[in-house]
Amino acid sequence: MNLLEKGDDKDIEALSGLGIVSDDKSTITKSTIVEVELDLELEETLKKFGLRLESDGCLNWQMDASAHPRNWSVSRRAFNTSVLLALDLYTTAISTSGPSMAQAAMKEMDLGHIKSLIAFSSMYQFGQALGGVVFPPYSECFGRKAVYIATTLIYCLACVLTAEVPTMTGVCVGRFICGIMSAVPSVVVEGSIEDLFNMKSRVWIIFLWACATTAGLVLGPIYGAYISAYCGWKWVLFTGAIVTGVFTLLLLFIRESRPSRLLAQQAARLQHEKGLSYPIHSADATPNLATFSRIALIRPLRLFFTEPIVFVCSLMMAVSWALIYLFAESLPSVYASLGFTGPSTSLAFIPLLLGIPLSILFRIHDQRVLGRRECANLALNPEQKLTGFVIAAPALAVGLWIFAWTVPPAVPHLHWAVSMIGLVLVGFATNEFACTLSGYLADSYTIYASSAFAALAFLRAILAGVFPLFAPRMYSAMGQNLASTVLAAVATCFCGAALLFMKYGKTVRQKSKFAGHSLVVNRATQVKGDNVE
Repeated sequence: MNLLEKGDDKDIEALSGLGIVSDDKSTITKSTIVEVELDLELEETLKKFGLRLESDGCLNWQMDASAHPRNWSVSRRAFNTSVLLALDLYTTAISTSGPSMAQAAMKEMDLGHIKSLIAFSSMYQFGQALGGVVFPPYSECFGRKAVYIATTLIYCLACVLTAEVPTMTGVCVGRFICGIMSAVPSVVVEGSIEDLFNMKSRVWIIFLWACATTAGLVLGPIYGAYISAYCGWKWVLFTGAIVTGVFTLLLLFIRESRPSRLLAQQAARLQHEKGLSYPIHSADATPNLATFSRIALIRPLRLFFTEPIVFVCSLMMAVSWALIYLFAESLPSVYASLGFTGPSTSLAFIPLLLGIPLSILFRIHDQRVLGRRECANLALNPEQKLTGFVIAAPALAVGLWIFAWTVPPAVPHLHWAVSMIGLVLVGFATNEFACTLSGYLADSYTIYASSAFAALAFLRAILAGVFPLFAPRMYSAMGQNLASTVLAAVATCFCGAALLFMKYGKTVRQKSKFAGHSLVVNRATQVKGDNVE
């Protein structure tokens, strides 16, 4: 070996400072320095691309990588998020406008009440159930942006098809296609939120998403009723085509947000510009469509049937969500008995809308709890954000009990405003369920968030498609009071589940195969603020 001369003392001191060599200068060779210089040069090159090399030889993100979605500028993330939330709100409103269109189109299309509901409402939801299984894992493997653009454009065209082919077959096919496409803003947007924001920030972003979704749910019946009454039911669809056409253009300007997709692009850029080729650290890299078909499509079903957290959250949120679709069919008849006429019967949904802002009180509480834990250097715990759910579960039950026994025929002379107090609580609870349970799934399953939401969305869409079908028979056979009492009794069963989550949620998560693995990967690939226990 060629030993270093005394003139190389500075190099040796630099190496010692890096902890690479000992003080015994005789063991240092020029080849050692060359190797270290090459390593430092490689590290500096990777840093320029926002990358680092893991001990397993795979590329991963630098903590401060500007190309990572969580490190984008506030304005860029705000634009992405605003467009997606607005799209979700609007397509959700179009979905709950189905019963209003069904009522208006019955005579024109010579359909019975149930057949019309199936065509305009249920087919949309059944399509969303299918799309909710296919698109989320696809977006995890192949990216978000292209999926958003393609599905919104097809949604726009399907609205035109439905309006221009006013037959039972045409409406069923058109609404089914709309439903499939609507699964992307309805389900994939939660995964995009997880891409863009860390756990602390998601407290507010998930809150905004829940508010947008719930607002869409309760505005849809009003939107559909008034446009159908004054312009004709086809204009609900024509306006839907116009608005989603505008959204298609806006989506051209969002950025791809799936970190694994962007990491692959950075690795490809590194290879092209510097000739350096390394595998990437990715939990969801899918080499081809065949693998995707065999594995990714069944992941949501596996999560639903094998993960207790996903199963219970899906069940409770699906019932609370489908309840609004049931109300879209039943509330107009209830308030018609209280003197409301024509499209004004849909105004009974306004109290549901007024209940939504109440959730902000619990987001402030969540933020304070998480802030205290962060200051104390304690890991963030998803169960810490379930306080709102613990309150919302009994609020849903109480709201339905109030509504059930303040309307005719059992209470014929009470003012209609009293029953709407119960609806305010139902609106708050529905929004809080969406906010807390969606946030809980996002925090618990991180890299599998979209697949967990796909399982939830499948059950939610199926129930939303079925509930309006039995609402007319249920309310006519049992009466408005007893039928609403059945709903209140079901909601009462949810109260105990909230406390069980608070007490045993962490234990169940830690024993979960998917939640456990996502936690490990999340710690290995985090860039900002996701210290979860």
